[in-house]
Amino acid sequence: MLEYKKTCVISAPEDCPWASKMILNPAMTKDPNDNNTIHMLFRATGPYPEYQLPDKPLPYPIFLGYAVSKDSGENWDFDFSTPAMTPELKNSEEELIIKNASGKTLINYANGCIEDPRLFYFEKELYLVVACRAFPPGPYWDHDDPVQCMPNWALTGQHNFGTAVTENSTVTLLYKTNLDALKSKDYANAFDLIGPMHNPDTSDDRDVVLFPRKLKIDGEEKIVCIHRPKHPWNYEIGKDLTAPSIFMATADSLESLPDDNNHREVFAVPTFEWEQNRIGASWAPIEISDGEWLLPYHGKQNDEIGYTQSFMILKERDNGFPEIIHRPSERLLFADKEWELKGDFTIPCVFTCSGLVLDNGELIMGYGASDQRIGTASINFNKLISYVKQFDAFGNKKSDT
Repeated sequence: MLEYKKTCVISAPEDCPWASKMILNPAMTKDPNDNNTIHMLFRATGPYPEYQLPDKPLPYPIFLGYAVSKDSGENWDFDFSTPAMTPELKNSEEELIIKNASGKTLINYANGCIEDPRLFYFEKELYLVVACRAFPPGPYWDHDDPVQCMPNWALTGQHNFGTAVTENSTVTLLYKTNLDALKSKDYANAFDLIGPMHNPDTSDDRDVVLFPRKLKIDGEEKIVCIHRPKHPWNYEIGKDLTAPSIFMATADSLESLPDDNNHREVFAVPTFEWEQNRIGASWAPIEISDGEWLLPYHGKQNDEIGYTQSFMILKERDNGFPEIIHRPSERLLFADKEWELKGDFTIPCVFTCSGLVLDNGELIMGYGASDQRIGTASINFNKLISYVKQFDAFGNKKSDT
């Protein structure tokens, strides 16, 4: 079994209203000018009585905050003075319409919550993906009902916003990120919205990332997107699935990612017991050799076993999406510390949204622990790769002989 160095980085600070309830699921990226500096965006929430509607529960909007480490993740400086990304929290139909950086009119799916950030480079440009909802959740750790804090007009469906608004389902949005603005805390100029990464009304969709460069699919260079629809059966290719699974899709441009006519395939389905409820990508793939990729992914078995982390290795093909060549049958990172198990969210949870290979050869991963605090886990990267390669594509471990 692999051993990790685990560190509890921070718990929710009681004196910061927008982060006082939960702080979790950090994204990380290295500074291109200083490999010892790591920038972090983290998910946070706290009660927001100013937004509470009549006869509705107390809402808990979800924000993104910023932190930085100057010593490769050993110590962190958190900015709790203001969020890095804040939902607009508008209640009227007219205010739900916005424009992206190119001037295109869009629905503001980030109006209510902005969560589970992932930072990654695509074609040498830095991007952020976030899972968003049009309206804030209530106390979801007690009662997971996404519509409980919504204005009544949005519940009726008598509008032109689609089911993603009516059901307050998750829509994953893509932002181009200005790292210089972010690290100078010029948050207003740090993120430019591109738009959704999937069709918002086909399915609630999370765990969406891109391969860092275009891949040759069926003879053409394509953007390749990994995503995890909550209702895969809403797609023709997923009509026989019974649990959320990992999909891959191609696109010719970032703006065309949501198109339903993009080439799309089911890539991986829950296979092992600890995955039986769902699986999804954790962060963007890392290229480990020419045409070979490490894909971090998570699974959930049930509310007792909870969320755990594993990895698979993929190989590019000339005539289709990459294929799985190594996939351990074991869960490789899971909650086993008291601070990973104790919190208002009672389901055991290690949920990683980022992983970076440091100059010393260590892979450092940032994760949410029990949806209550932020932790990091580190392990020698080459040791991890060697371990994963002991298994074939179906989870069978190779003989030691």
